[in-house]
Amino acid sequence: MEKEKLYTEFEELGQRLGVKIVKGKGDFAGGTCIVNDETVIVVNKMKPMEHRLKTLATSFLEYNLDDIYMIPALRAFIEETRSLAL
Repeated sequence: MEKEKLYTEFEELGQRLGVKIVKGKGDFAGGTCIVNDETVIVVNKMKPMEHRLKTLATSFLEYNLDDIYMIPALRAFIEETRSLAL
């Protein structure tokens, strides 16, 4: 699957879970953080697409996604990230 399509699927997953994905530039890796009592995932848009996807997958590992529908390629990407994180 195209990386851009996978990124779009992550954005849609965030919307379904009520998680805001913030894109920014700077000297940071990205990840999950709390801003004004709201959980957000920060993605550095200056990083390569592979890094952005890994940041999103790692952040979504914190959520119970068992009952959430997502395309199989997205679920496989998240599970692959989970296996690499162990």
